[in-house]
Amino acid sequence: MSDRYLDFANSGVGHWLTGALGLPQPVPIDRDPVRLARSALVADAGGGRLGGLLTRELERLGVARAVEAGADALIVDATGCATVAGTGELYRIFHDSLRGVRPNGRIVLLAHDPAQAPNEEAAAIWRGLEGFLRSLAKEARRAIAAQLVYVPVEGEPALGSTLGFLLSGRSAYASGQAIRVGVAAVGPTGQKRTVLVTGASRGIGAAIAESFARAGAHVVGLDMPGAQEALAEQAVRLGGSALALDITAPDAPGRIVEDARARGGYDVIVHNAGITRDKTIARMDADRWNAVMEVNLAAPMRVTAALLDAGQIRGGGRIVAVSSLSGIAGNVGQTNYAFSKAGVIGWIQRLAREVAPAGITANAVAPGFIETQMTAAVPFTIRQAGRRMNSMGQGGQPEDVAETIGWLADPGSAGISGEIVRVCGQSLLGA
Repeated sequence: MSDRYLDFANSGVGHWLTGALGLPQPVPIDRDPVRLARSALVADAGGGRLGGLLTRELERLGVARAVEAGADALIVDATGCATVAGTGELYRIFHDSLRGVRPNGRIVLLAHDPAQAPNEEAAAIWRGLEGFLRSLAKEARRAIAAQLVYVPVEGEPALGSTLGFLLSGRSAYASGQAIRVGVAAVGPTGQKRTVLVTGASRGIGAAIAESFARAGAHVVGLDMPGAQEALAEQAVRLGGSALALDITAPDAPGRIVEDARARGGYDVIVHNAGITRDKTIARMDADRWNAVMEVNLAAPMRVTAALLDAGQIRGGGRIVAVSSLSGIAGNVGQTNYAFSKAGVIGWIQRLAREVAPAGITANAVAPGFIETQMTAAVPFTIRQAGRRMNSMGQGGQPEDVAETIGWLADPGSAGISGEIVRVCGQSLLGA
């Protein structure tokens, strides 16, 4: 759906008028998935330990090292910053260099995980970086995305896939996030993966299916029987398969296990299927409550448990569930939806511990305002608020969610598990 305000604010007259009135002036987002930062200014905020690793990874990605401000990316190693006095160097770096980051650029701040802090001061500083980074992301503007990456105190973190994602157009609508990357071996590479995507026939689900197919995966698209025609057309177009069934049906877990077994197991499971049945709780009937809880929460848990019990998620596999910003911040008229999506977060965080011995990861994405058929039906004023009330000043696109899921499902993302990544342009509410 077109965003007329975005177009107007970037026209000659519109840019002048919105500036004169003090209105938002969002910069169009460059989402080109193959676009990578051409140059990066790398700075050390006080004796960081990641300099050698960053040099190797940037060389591998083909990103040139800038020698002064004025680059596509600013990467700051703050692993050596553990005291209040030491934050002065962090201030100096960003004070001098922030304005030199180009529009649609990237900021990556790396620090140690506060859970592993050796003392109270270090814990305060490392946790304080989250508030710093999120404020910085809002000040950067110009469609610049900024992220904080926490790494373990010891061992070499598996940063390859994460840096590749964060420095590319794929991460355009994920900003202001704190992401934990552990020490882990890279998963199996070079083989054709089999990916199950639920709710695959349209919107975000269709974008997820297309993204995995472009990456060479065999996509099994699952949706309701009523979407069978759309699923079949998608399967032909993507060279994948279609699985038309009601995910809440009693026999659904068994049928999905049978499909997985026929394919030698799934490598990736993406739980995208979801519904809304909005009413304030005083006006909500039990059917609305039960339907949302079944589709959004109970069914994904049942299906995943069945696949794990049957050994049909391969070692090194990936489980990614779609939560929602509503599950984090809540929303009027969505007690059922917010409950289910917050439940997805709790489930994924626990599941990540359960599947770790098999080398399987479990993560979730929490989209904000994404331009889909559903949001197109939202009243005009609410739709505009959803678009503007984030650091990017515009709505996200289904491919923003799809690309983030693709990163979490990457074989090189074995060090990321139990994370909840918000794809919301750094929403000003609940982010």
